[in-house]
Amino acid sequence: MSTNQFGKKGWTPERLGNLSGKTYLVTGANTGAGFEASKILLSKGAEVVMLNRNETKSAKAISDLKAELGPNVKVSFIKMDLAELASVRNAAAEVIKKASKIDALICNAAIAQVPTQKFTKDGFESQLGVNHYGHFLLCGLLYNRIEESNGRIVVVGSEGYKMGIKTIQSDDMNWDKNYNPMNTYCHSKLAQMMFAYELQDRIRSANKNVKVYVCHPGASATSLIKTSGGLRDRIIFGLMSMTPLVQSAEKGAYPEVMCATEEEENLNQKAYYGPTGRMQWTGPVGECKLEPHAQDKAIATKLWAVSEKETSFKWNF
Repeated sequence: MSTNQFGKKGWTPERLGNLSGKTYLVTGANTGAGFEASKILLSKGAEVVMLNRNETKSAKAISDLKAELGPNVKVSFIKMDLAELASVRNAAAEVIKKASKIDALICNAAIAQVPTQKFTKDGFESQLGVNHYGHFLLCGLLYNRIEESNGRIVVVGSEGYKMGIKTIQSDDMNWDKNYNPMNTYCHSKLAQMMFAYELQDRIRSANKNVKVYVCHPGASATSLIKTSGGLRDRIIFGLMSMTPLVQSAEKGAYPEVMCATEEEENLNQKAYYGPTGRMQWTGPVGECKLEPHAQDKAIATKLWAVSEKETSFKWNF
């Protein structure tokens, strides 16, 4: 974009006021951008519920947050594995039991560039299963509580949506014929973004009040590639992380925190937010250029139907 509505520095946490009384859910919050987002929200008085698969890492993350921010910060953990739909259902039930309100659900967790084709417990290609199907079900299960709270859903996409095949491979969602670590990852992130824009349309048609925003972290020094990527990709990203092409995990968290907290009149649901500098990898956070294939209505409608079928979940607005 030629000008940034948030000024030369773009959006930064300096814009945040007191968030006491607000409750935020963050998936994949024990490391990387999710951890940094949680820290920023907690530092402003919010309550954060982490939805993570690893209990040990979650306990360590909570310990680190309390050591830095004080023992009274309101942070808790609910075990959830996005690669297992039963786990998502159990976690959502626990959230509904424990959280009387949800000001924003931040869909931050992801796996990336898995070197060989792997499957989730439910038989989905792993990247699509974790990044898209798991979050699709979670958002659906928590939608009513989010609506009751006049809350938001924040979908963390990726610049990868512009790469790969640039559409949804509906005839072979598991990539049995042409699995490729990068293309398949890009497919999963495009699916997430298309889901978000389609969800906006369906909410509007139902005259409901939940706001849905889409953002991306740019190129940030997180453990995403290190955790799930192959050796070559880990080496390449490790070297890149030592250059100005990659920003800190904290800065990578700014777009999702912005989408979860910024005043509604300052945000556009059909926009795409993230770093606006070179290649949209780093730089001031604001509105980014969005390629039209991410909002292809016919493809998004088809993806929605496939997603409901595969997750055995029918959205009810």
